[in-house]
Amino acid sequence: MTVQAVPIPSYDDVRVVVPAPDAGPGNWAGAASAVLVDGVFWLTWRVRRPLTDGRGVAVQVARSLDGETFEVVAEVSREEFGAESFERPVLVPVPGVGWRLYLSCATPGSKHWWVDSVTAATVEGLPTGERAAVLAGDDRVAVKDPVIEPAAGGGWDMWLCCHPLEDVGHEDRMTTRHLTSPDGLAWTDHGEVLAGRPGAWDARGARVTAVVAHDPLTVLYDGRADAASNWFETTGLARWDGARLVPDDGVGTIVSPHSDGAFRYAAAVPLPDGRTRFYVEAARPDGAHDLVTLVR
Repeated sequence: MTVQAVPIPSYDDVRVVVPAPDAGPGNWAGAASAVLVDGVFWLTWRVRRPLTDGRGVAVQVARSLDGETFEVVAEVSREEFGAESFERPVLVPVPGVGWRLYLSCATPGSKHWWVDSVTAATVEGLPTGERAAVLAGDDRVAVKDPVIEPAAGGGWDMWLCCHPLEDVGHEDRMTTRHLTSPDGLAWTDHGEVLAGRPGAWDARGARVTAVVAHDPLTVLYDGRADAASNWFETTGLARWDGARLVPDDGVGTIVSPHSDGAFRYAAAVPLPDGRTRFYVEAARPDGAHDLVTLVR
């Protein structure tokens, strides 16, 4: 597949799906994932407030028939999981089982993150679903923000964001690793597939956020140049070269024209007509981040 055939989002013609919970920096709606099942769009995102108000306070799940107007049908709070904060959730339909919601959870009082899940017969039942520890991380690495989709040969693929913890004060750095699983709960790590590049716009880290093509594997990813840009990542494109994902600098970086420029956590939903609907966390003029959508 040529680069020109790959759908790429931009800030042009976006529509707000979920507004920030309040005005001003640190108030963000986003870090979303989405899936289209039997004509229904299912969207999940985290609600975040400033550091003084508790960071990622809840994850919401909603449904829509048009991909733009959503009704919230389920919510989980960080307190139920003993987390200091939530980041990106992932919602997937599980054949023969129902639905599974993966949650990125922050360990209180530390820079550590882990991934848990809840599984239920219906989306509405997820808040009281069966819980499972999925990826614990350890004292050397924090794990969060997975991208999960069915594998071509059965089972599941995951692209996992990893933060090294051993260098105190530099825990914001991030790389992406590829994992596989037969059941979506027990995962095998196949190694690092994407990392930041010294001197480039993604020098501080690279986090896969969405798969937009499979032949070759082509992804959108978040990156930033320095630690000061933490939380204000912008988006680029990378493609599989047979061994790892290689950034395509010919595409350039995708940014919001407003305030901190954040255009991050892009999610991609293939549509029946061949187009793709994107959901992206994007900065607005007052420094808050809205969850927006667009079709390409």
